[in-house]
Amino acid sequence: MPNIKIFSGSSHPDLSQKIADRLGLELGKVVTKKFSNQETCVEIGESVRGEDVYIVQSGCGEINDNLMELLIMINACKIASASRVSAVIPCFPYARQDKKDKVGSRAPISAKLVANMLSVSGADHIITMDLHASQIQGFFDIPVDNLYAEPAVLKWIKENILEWKNSIIVSPDAGGAKRVTSIADRLNVDFALIHKERKKANEVDRMVLVGDVRDRVAILVDDMADTCGTICHAADKLISAGATKVYAILTHGIFSGPAISRINNACFEAVVVTNTIPQEEKMKHCPKIQVIDISMILAEAIRRTHNGESVSYLFSHVPL
Repeated sequence: MPNIKIFSGSSHPDLSQKIADRLGLELGKVVTKKFSNQETCVEIGESVRGEDVYIVQSGCGEINDNLMELLIMINACKIASASRVSAVIPCFPYARQDKKDKVGSRAPISAKLVANMLSVSGADHIITMDLHASQIQGFFDIPVDNLYAEPAVLKWIKENILEWKNSIIVSPDAGGAKRVTSIADRLNVDFALIHKERKKANEVDRMVLVGDVRDRVAILVDDMADTCGTICHAADKLISAGATKVYAILTHGIFSGPAISRINNACFEAVVVTNTIPQEEKMKHCPKIQVIDISMILAEAIRRTHNGESVSYLFSHVPL
């Protein structure tokens, strides 16, 4: 693939390497360091003049440092005369701060701010996966490809859950109903949803199950899990409503705070996440966590974008 360069930020080098291997490319040379006053410094170690540049950086770990590093890398490539700079952001940072609620109307819309920062730094194109709200694409004036983990999730369900034909797909909140109905339709099974009421962020007050899960395998599907309060509550609710087994499938496994101990104590058969966020450390402490590799979806999106082909094939197929 001529005229293409892939650089990795420091948030998820393993995923970047897998993407580069899949495309048969070497990762570009880049040195990221911090000065003693904690300012980020990035040096691109090879020419990018006239090249199609892709920078892979996920919104995880030290989120603010990694976001700043991405912005500086984009700008460094832009002012070094790259013909196009695309930011590959598997997990988009600040995606949950995407609107003002009725309560606390002085809340910021930080996802829009991040979109503006990416545009101003010089990004020409964004590739991301399972945005928390797909309207975030509208915060940008540049093209955004929002890829879906759904084809990979369907493949995992069919290969790993023997009794998937007697399953029911459950959304842990009303916001994820669309995602869940789409998966349920593709598998030709029923769906249910749990209505939750929050008093404040990261704390769930009470839950109501809508749908019948008795004597079925319940598969909870959501785009992300952070402290895991919601999905662990939901799992208890499903078991008490008569589900035989409970699986959780999440695109972005953030797992902060008490998440790991909550999963270990909950009644999940498995908690399945993609590798948009590094999971190696968490898997050591939690045997229930399993990982779906989505590097081939991102790699194929990069290849198609570079060659000027359509990316919509990836919305319903996993590249071989």
